[in-house]
Amino acid sequence: MHPAAIFCRSLAQLSAMLDKTGTAPQLLAARLHPDMLPFAQQVRAAVSFSLRGCCPLAGLDVADFSAAASLQEQIAQTMRYLQAIPAERFDGPSGRLCRDRAGFADIALPADEYLNLYILPNFYFHFGMAYAIARSSGAAIGKGDFDGYHSYAPDFSFERPAAP
Repeated sequence: MHPAAIFCRSLAQLSAMLDKTGTAPQLLAARLHPDMLPFAQQVRAAVSFSLRGCCPLAGLDVADFSAAASLQEQIAQTMRYLQAIPAERFDGPSGRLCRDRAGFADIALPADEYLNLYILPNFYFHFGMAYAIARSSGAAIGKGDFDGYHSYAPDFSFERPAAP
């Protein structure tokens, strides 16, 4: 599968989630813990990891749309960019090294490991943190908003048994 397709599907979910949650200042600044990034930065980090993953895998310099006017525009610009990368750009040797900075560590991993063991877990970590912050802040979103597949009745709760 074209790696950009993986990210664009989840970025579309993230965009739809933002449509539902809004971007009130209190949500943008909300955090799960004082030493963790706030909601807005979690969204930006997820978007960044999609670019930090796809660009090196396609042999491109990492694009940066963090100067976008809004989170939605950053997501839209990123998706347009990723969708424009020709699939054959990702056909390089799986053993080629991709480099990045992980916190204070410089990493160099073969392409397959880079994508599957570093980029995807970090992308979904930040996407999941954004979801968790929004949810803990009272946003009316659920698992289907995260993955695009799950569907539950509006009053469904895992804490209450389903009505017969």
